[in-house]
Amino acid sequence: MSAPVVFRPGAPVPDDARHHGQAVAANVIASAEATAALMGVLNGVESYDKILLRAAAGAGKSVALVQMVGEALANPNCLRVAVTAFANKQVIPLARRLGATYGEEKVCLFVSEKWLPKLPDGIDDDCTVVTKSKNIPESARVVLGVSHKFKVFNEMNRMLERLGVGANGERIFDVLFVDEAWQLPLHLFSGVEGYAPVAVGVGDVGQLPPIDPSENPWRGDPGYNPYRAWPTAYEGLPTTCARDLPAVWRPTAEQLPLWRAFYGDWDRLDCVAGPGDRTIELPDLREPARSVWSAVAGGHATLLEVEGLAEAEAPDIDQPLLDHLETLLLPLLEEGFTVVEQTYDNDGEPEGERRMPSDAPTGDPLIVILATRNQAVDDATDLVERLTDKLGLPEGVLVASTVDSWQGQTNRITIALHPLSGADKLDDFNSAFGRLAVTCTRATHGLLVLARAGLDELLDGAAARPGTPVGEPGTRALPRQTHQRILSAFQRGCVSVRQEAGPPS
Repeated sequence: MSAPVVFRPGAPVPDDARHHGQAVAANVIASAEATAALMGVLNGVESYDKILLRAAAGAGKSVALVQMVGEALANPNCLRVAVTAFANKQVIPLARRLGATYGEEKVCLFVSEKWLPKLPDGIDDDCTVVTKSKNIPESARVVLGVSHKFKVFNEMNRMLERLGVGANGERIFDVLFVDEAWQLPLHLFSGVEGYAPVAVGVGDVGQLPPIDPSENPWRGDPGYNPYRAWPTAYEGLPTTCARDLPAVWRPTAEQLPLWRAFYGDWDRLDCVAGPGDRTIELPDLREPARSVWSAVAGGHATLLEVEGLAEAEAPDIDQPLLDHLETLLLPLLEEGFTVVEQTYDNDGEPEGERRMPSDAPTGDPLIVILATRNQAVDDATDLVERLTDKLGLPEGVLVASTVDSWQGQTNRITIALHPLSGADKLDDFNSAFGRLAVTCTRATHGLLVLARAGLDELLDGAAARPGTPVGEPGTRALPRQTHQRILSAFQRGCVSVRQEAGPPS
């Protein structure tokens, strides 16, 4: 029988952490302050033109945005609002949610013709769907569309001709809301900014922007980068009101030290889940699977380093490491497991326990395997398909994705290949802040990060370098000190394997 893997404890749950209703109350206050600033603008007593509600992953920011839309529409000085984002997968759920509240004749989803066949069934019952400005109902008070659609040449004039000006007397809309604002680059925001006199940006400051802004492509003014996230151009200005949502709904309490390591410059960060609120009930497993999954099931962020593997094709394309993962996953999925979670009311107070066995998943995927490169995800997808076919797994148990594609998504258990695994240096891709942050902040129950042994040696030997993991402009690559701080939050174990050992047949 194989020996158990011994895990070195990570950072403990902070003594000052607030949970449940106490954590949510702080979010309510921050959201109310941002809403009050918006009401001040609409009432003509404030001069802000940007209002930013900054959040960590899983803070309930889309809920806050919907509430702010409602407050704006209730103001007599607001005739209509626009809601935009970088991707349709962000706009469409908002359209359905707002349509369910205000009625399909008042909420209009503005999409390109090529997106019509991709829309979910029944969306016409929730909102009005159009592809041209001339078809937007005059009764519409909310118009939603991606930034690319709003900034089509002469679209603003066509929409002005159709709808006229808002209550402000000059612009079509009275407020422009931007969901997942830190994903939208400045050059795209510049194309939609003119739709309203005030823009409200809501989003996760740790999201990856559409392209890596580590190199400033604008050669004239080094203080201006059209490819960075647009809110960073306005933070700190007297015409900008910025507030942070200081609590997150997504992680376990035991993962809070990791999240604080990513958002280290915030005044505080708390989580709604209390210690022990989310667990995973495991079958009786053999080692080393027993000790690895027991570590993950406790809710702590878990890092497993593997030594003795055969050579990889590349640092981020690592079939031998995925083969080892398969040997760990097979017994877990073969025997089955159950995720257990405390449910909460809107105020964050516990309501009761919910259980979900792995043979009957609902909602978010149970397990997602994340990697940074498409080739690595192709290999992980092969793993997923093998285990799904072999074990007859139902849909939603096991999924593979690139980190970049999975941002904005949620799952119960994340298994990720560390972006630095097998690397020989910190380059702009594998040490990007957003890529590592998205990797580590998707899970509600368990986080297992896999890496070849040698992360500490890589970081100890890396050249000192500057880094601005939150601020812009400039590189968003993480310096070694920040990587070391993040790694110190994990509970860590190491396992040795024989090179000839492949995945189970």
